Amino acid sequence: MSSIDTSLPDEITSVTTANEDERLSKDVIFELLKNRRRREVLAYLLEADETVTLGELAEQIAAWENDTEVNALSSDQRKRVYVALYQTHLPKMDDAGIVEYDQDRGLISLADNADLLMMYLDTDSHRQDRWDRWYAGVSLIGASLLGAAFLGVPVVSAVPMIGLAGAVITAFLLLSITHVVSNHRRERNVDGKLSRIE
Repeated sequence: MSSIDTSLPDEITSVTTANEDERLSKDVIFELLKNRRRREVLAYLLEADETVTLGELAEQIAAWENDTEVNALSSDQRKRVYVALYQTHLPKMDDAGIVEYDQDRGLISLADNADLLMMYLDTDSHRQDRWDRWYAGVSLIGASLLGAAFLGVPVVSAVPMIGLAGAVITAFLLLSITHVVSNHRRERNVDGKLSRIE
């Protein structure tokens, strides 16, 4: 008798039967994310950005878990992860619409609902908001130009001080507008994802 629990929680079962316009409840999302192997599946698929085989997925997760290289894994280490993914984790993720899992062919890829879980993961692929660097760069360049004009550096001092100040203000204005538009797009994107969470 197998000790692996292959039953689906009620939250996931209700989603798979209803599957109304790709919505997921927070309970389902957190149920899926509470397991480290499922988070590792997401991280690997996000990095691969293509369909992968169950064998290569299991090998990489086993390597991460055993803090070793894939070619140094024992057959028991591979098998333990392979069986758990095959019997439990991938079917649950497939039922929730997080991955597309072809059990017969052993192929796995990210599905439409995967982006709902990615919002909760701390992954390197999620770009950090680094607007502070842009503002600092414009500030340094602006201060350098204005300082050079004030000190009478030949090329820069040929431009009137009011023109340089206007250019710096314009640069800040354009950067601020770009920042506002970017934040607005990101908010709409997040709101769209959140509207799919019950």
